[in-house]
Amino acid sequence: MNITLHSRISIVPIDIHKDKKHYIVEDKLTGEFYEMPEICIEAINRINQGFPLGEIESTLMEKFPKGEVNLVDFANQLLELELIDQIDGVTIEKKQISNEQSGMLWVSPRMGKFFFNKFTVLLYSVIFLLNIALFIGFPSLFPHRDDIFVFDIMFVNVIVWMSLSFLFVLIHEFGHVLAIRAHNLPTKMEIGHRMLFVVLLTDMSAIWKLPPKDRNILFLGGLYFDSVLLFIALIVQLLFPNGSNFIIGLMHFAAFDIVLRMIFQCCIYMKTDLYFLFENVSGCYNLMENAKHAIKKRLSFLNLKSIDEVVFAGEKRVVSTYTIFYFLGFVVTIVLYFLYFIPQVIQMGKQLLPGFLKPPTSLLFWDALIFSLQVSIFIILLLYSWRKKYLLHKV
Repeated sequence: MNITLHSRISIVPIDIHKDKKHYIVEDKLTGEFYEMPEICIEAINRINQGFPLGEIESTLMEKFPKGEVNLVDFANQLLELELIDQIDGVTIEKKQISNEQSGMLWVSPRMGKFFFNKFTVLLYSVIFLLNIALFIGFPSLFPHRDDIFVFDIMFVNVIVWMSLSFLFVLIHEFGHVLAIRAHNLPTKMEIGHRMLFVVLLTDMSAIWKLPPKDRNILFLGGLYFDSVLLFIALIVQLLFPNGSNFIIGLMHFAAFDIVLRMIFQCCIYMKTDLYFLFENVSGCYNLMENAKHAIKKRLSFLNLKSIDEVVFAGEKRVVSTYTIFYFLGFVVTIVLYFLYFIPQVIQMGKQLLPGFLKPPTSLLFWDALIFSLQVSIFIILLLYSWRKKYLLHKV
């Protein structure tokens, strides 16, 4: 159905939330959220009053003389987003609505508020600073690349690594869940990936219902819980330096795992918790996409629009600042790989490869075989995550 300046349209049920710089429009039927500037909100309000598009366009051109006003294009954009209910009285057919805003409601909001309130947020911040003080006062506590080798048998190390890492990641994600449920909002967990790492991800789309100042704690919820776990691991090492080798080894591993994950959170060229915090504090969303566009624009052989044409007014400086952190994140990742991961892989190879030359009655043979199977499971999970992101989203 063609939309003209004589058309009258109606919008599906929506809620409009004021954000720092613009507005967040919530589709109440699907739970989707869209960022729009004031001129779009003004247009939607007049559309809801029943005015034809041509009359709305004339009014907006007078009110926003410096803005580009084209109500037919705007209405077509709303149509693509399935935000239009009717055009000239004719109901628009929509895709099957899949509103999954009912996840993890079994987690009580009261429990969420127990873990996330003014007192606990201050406590988490103090614990984070104490962890930094402990590393400064006791440099030996800082993670070493050999901390992952708790046992001499490699496949046992992998079992410990996978079990503890999964537990720590689950606790991290539950930090987000509890912070969200403290506001009585729905959420869910799913499998995802960060580069080559399989991770759990918490759906935080419902947080757009909240004011910007209330979202920060939700983004930091996982890191708050990480700080508590790290503090426990460091204190145990200090209080029981001559304790059980097994327990101390686990505490070394815990510190290694948590610290490395916290450092990776700072690599905001990936959409980490701190990336979303950066977006929320700045009030500029789609930073990663805009930064990539800005980087490609500098490559003269690519015919791309100017960055001024793809970001909201006044956001170019924020995008430029983020671009600097984008590259710094790459540098940090490369350093971590050379300091930790590559030496660890080399050490594993030295220990495991000779095992394949041993007879089946040798423990070294079975160590190498079982370790290979464990790695295969990890690769399968990673491929599943990639397939889910890059293939299923195209459907």
